[in-house]
Amino acid sequence: MAILGLSGVLITGCSDSEDVNRSDRPSASPSPSSEPVSAKGQAAEGVKLALEERISTDEQRFGSGANSPCSTSSPQMFTAKCKAAADATSDAAGLALSEIDGRQGFATLDSAARKIQAAVRTYETLGCAQGPTRADTREACLDPAAVIAQGFADLRSGANLGLAGK
Repeated sequence: MAILGLSGVLITGCSDSEDVNRSDRPSASPSPSSEPVSAKGQAAEGVKLALEERISTDEQRFGSGANSPCSTSSPQMFTAKCKAAADATSDAAGLALSEIDGRQGFATLDSAARKIQAAVRTYETLGCAQGPTRADTREACLDPAAVIAQGFADLRSGANLGLAGK
């Protein structure tokens, strides 16, 4: 078997040293990674990288979606744990808004970040983290908590769509 493999290398004239050098040679057709990236593309990539670092850190700390303390199915939704997650999500949304300030092509990210910040304000105004006892207040806390729980995923999705100019 080894002889067959060696004979294939000898017949085609390939060697390990040529494989190493092959990557140094310019190719006739540019690969996608060698094509110049537009200023908008570079800006979108910068936004995504800055936001992804923040989101990943906060997501590891607090969870996201159904694993978030703000999930409407979580017993922590009416506690300081959800409030801390809400603050972190709002801060990530604020980072997104500051990163995209004045730039076009981030409509989805802008909308998601503003929706998250509004949800956090509502959550705080209602006193949801203090364990409200009134049924109408607890019910009013459900929508903003759901937005907060989904916030990291929505910001990530918005940043990804920003790469496409959406």
